[in-house]
Amino acid sequence: MLKLILKIVAGIGVVILAFVIFILIKWDKTFEAPLPDLKASTDSAVIARGKYLVYGPAHCASCHAPMKDGSPNSTFGVPLSGGLKFDIDPATFVAPNLTPDAETGIGNFSDAQLARSLRYMVKHDGKMMFPFMPFQNLSDEDVVAVISFLRSQPAIKSALPGPEYKFLGKALLTLGALKPTGPTGTPPASVVIDTTVEYGGYVANSIANCVGCHTARDLKTGEFTGKPFAGGMVFDHGMSLDGFAYITPNLTPDPETGVMTNWTEAAFVNRMRGGRVYKTSHMPWESYAVMNDLELKAVYRYIKSLAPVKNKIEKVAFAPEEKLPG
Repeated sequence: MLKLILKIVAGIGVVILAFVIFILIKWDKTFEAPLPDLKASTDSAVIARGKYLVYGPAHCASCHAPMKDGSPNSTFGVPLSGGLKFDIDPATFVAPNLTPDAETGIGNFSDAQLARSLRYMVKHDGKMMFPFMPFQNLSDEDVVAVISFLRSQPAIKSALPGPEYKFLGKALLTLGALKPTGPTGTPPASVVIDTTVEYGGYVANSIANCVGCHTARDLKTGEFTGKPFAGGMVFDHGMSLDGFAYITPNLTPDPETGVMTNWTEAAFVNRMRGGRVYKTSHMPWESYAVMNDLELKAVYRYIKSLAPVKNKIEKVAFAPEEKLPG
């Protein structure tokens, strides 16, 4: 009997060892994706639109700005030389240098490679980009605007480490649970910029990523697990610089549980200009504060048009010593 048990244990050990070896050999994948035929422009209006997107609704500076005093220095116009660190279950990431430096930035990447990274989450070397940036459905004009602005910046030498995948991340990559995703349909060539619900939906879903944080999701894979805009995404205690944890509120117009139920359009615009209540909240308040009234009104109207979802978020901020619910 003992010999049989030992054989079973040894067999299980061999299977586990083989699985680990398989993961370590196969995880470092490259992916195929189209190279969009989009080219940077030197037109000042195009560059201005790109700058507005980068520092405003797309909030690129919240991650790609240099760190200052332990927090992102994400005010308008700061250099995008990278530096914010994310240490999550699958891997540790450092936001890279987006300036045109040839050695440490994007200087040697083609326009098509940059466009592919935005559209398909595939980097210049074919490796996957973790789903932090939900820009797959940006219009062609806005992709060109962003790339054009990035090209127009001064080059800054800022060498930063690439992603360091933990075993969980390597396993997810090997098994196909973690992979790049492209647009949900054919992205528009352009969009009409106006205070409409349609444009607000474009901003909230394809630029500002309101849906990405205000929807519950699995941070191991990036998969959504809750209803859109109904809140519930958890940023645990290890994901902020001061140990605070956060749960995103429900933005849908549910009369009982929606945080914005009684907000007027003016109140929403004023709140977006009002800045932080919690120092390390993951909401990019500095970036959204520079959004123009037209786009903020469009976002408000879109959110108000959503189907109500009943999802009570009792509390959104938890001190380091407080336990998260659940």
